[in-house]
Amino acid sequence: MKEMKISINKTLLGVILFFLVVSIFSSCKKRDDKPDYDYFVSKELAVTYTTASITSMLNTGVQQYPELSAIMQYVKSDVSVYKIVYTTEVYGESIEASGLVCVPGVPGEYPVISFQNGTNTVNAYAPSEFVINPSYQLVEFIASMGFVVVIPDYPGFGKSKQIPHPYLIAEPTVQSIVDMLYAVEESCEYDEFTGITTLNEYYLVGYSQGGWATLALHKAMELEYNNDFELHGSVCGAGPYNLYELLQGIADIPEYPMPYYLGYIINAYSWYHQFTNPVSDLLNEPYASRISTLYNGTLSGSQINAQLSILTSELFRSDFISGFAASPSYLSVREALISNSISAWNTSIPILFVHGEGDTHVSVTATHTMYDQMLNAGASQELCSKIIFPYLDHGDAIVPAMIEGLDFIFNLIAE
Repeated sequence: MKEMKISINKTLLGVILFFLVVSIFSSCKKRDDKPDYDYFVSKELAVTYTTASITSMLNTGVQQYPELSAIMQYVKSDVSVYKIVYTTEVYGESIEASGLVCVPGVPGEYPVISFQNGTNTVNAYAPSEFVINPSYQLVEFIASMGFVVVIPDYPGFGKSKQIPHPYLIAEPTVQSIVDMLYAVEESCEYDEFTGITTLNEYYLVGYSQGGWATLALHKAMELEYNNDFELHGSVCGAGPYNLYELLQGIADIPEYPMPYYLGYIINAYSWYHQFTNPVSDLLNEPYASRISTLYNGTLSGSQINAQLSILTSELFRSDFISGFAASPSYLSVREALISNSISAWNTSIPILFVHGEGDTHVSVTATHTMYDQMLNAGASQELCSKIIFPYLDHGDAIVPAMIEGLDFIFNLIAE
């Protein structure tokens, strides 16, 4: 009986050791399969475009924009578009954010283009929510030309739709895009997009709000994140680079056709405590009380415009219009707009500014002024350039801006 007991104990010990070895091996294998990412959370294949379908859609676009024919020669492969989720912070609060990553259909190592989209108020129209939106498809197709293309949703959309969008607020905007670039770098390192890796070679493109975001991101990547990202050039389209001058200019004219831009700024700056004035210090009723109900992710810009007024004297309080520039009562408003504007610096990385001469949403003066200030800060005309499209309004200049931007990037690559 005693010998039997010893035998059983040895058998049990062997079984325990076997399961320990299996458990340790399995846990190690799990860690290899699912790395402990700092930023990347998940991915989901959203859509795939074949080379033939890309060429066909571009051929259709050529009928309206003949300039597209110049970039069709660069189409090389199919494209897979993924929705990704990643972690970032908004004023110290960790959130999960989202966006799109577009990769070529051919394995390889590719440079990265980050595209910052323009003003959007509808969550259903965010890049990761409406992947086949024609507004984003041209950007997605760029991956076929030999790039990994990144399109952030921005906080307040997609995965982070539960929080207000920090519209034209620099810190959370830049942070969220930088963290998405870190997430893409991580995901490629661990082969999340099979066979696709990224070069440390980055290009930035954006229009309208995205033009402002691109310039802010360019400055941060050049001066603060230069050890992590090698930025090669940026294309900034029709951005409101100086928010103080933008609002001051609008306050000086009798009508402004896009009041939802102004309400968006006021709503975001109020929510994120960018200024201390209550909304009722800035806007007349019923608009002051209405603002907080308009930017909930369901109303389009035109729907919000219908709830506001294009008459500046009707929308804004008269004492705000008269005291905006100098009154101590509006000091916090001025300081908030100035702190979220982009000051010029002596860049050593190429920037192309593009804008429509007839822009009624964001005056072309914004680009002329920013360009002149960059040169005054020491940037050379070889590195800092601008293209103004005669007569074109805000929306009309988007596709020409993208085409010129791609040509600019391909020329940088060729140098």
